Amino acid sequence: MAELARVRVWAEALLRMHLDPGPGSARWSFGFDHAKRRAGLCNYTERRITVSRYLAAKFSDDEIHQVLLHEVAHALAGPEAGHGPVWQRTAAEIGYVGGRTHDGEIAHERAPWVGRCPAGHEHFRFRRPSRESSCAKCSRGFSRAHLIAWRRRD
Repeated sequence: MAELARVRVWAEALLRMHLDPGPGSARWSFGFDHAKRRAGLCNYTERRITVSRYLAAKFSDDEIHQVLLHEVAHALAGPEAGHGPVWQRTAAEIGYVGGRTHDGEIAHERAPWVGRCPAGHEHFRFRRPSRESSCAKCSRGFSRAHLIAWRRRD
């Protein structure tokens, strides 16, 4: 698990190394956010890179370093690049070796709603479920036989 103070030091070093425009130009900044499903964000408007404090605390040092490189590559490639060839080339040049996006665990321990299907698969929601839903692991479409029973976490 990465320590948040260490993550901040790495992030600020990467910003200085790759995004420091020199005197008189707008600088990029770093911060932590409260996202529970995405690992990082590159905000072009505010020239700010953020990382989820919850996921950073769960990830290994190597994983969080890759998240930081991913977001720095977005800042370098620009808003039009998306995850296309320009971004991919830029990311590889600065040492990013991870996949296109984070698809690992969410910060499920913070989700106030926990659901379970009849087969025992667990599901997590950060907002109160407003309608019935069924388990996608058990059935491709909606199925009453695979209905998820929700409860509020204590």
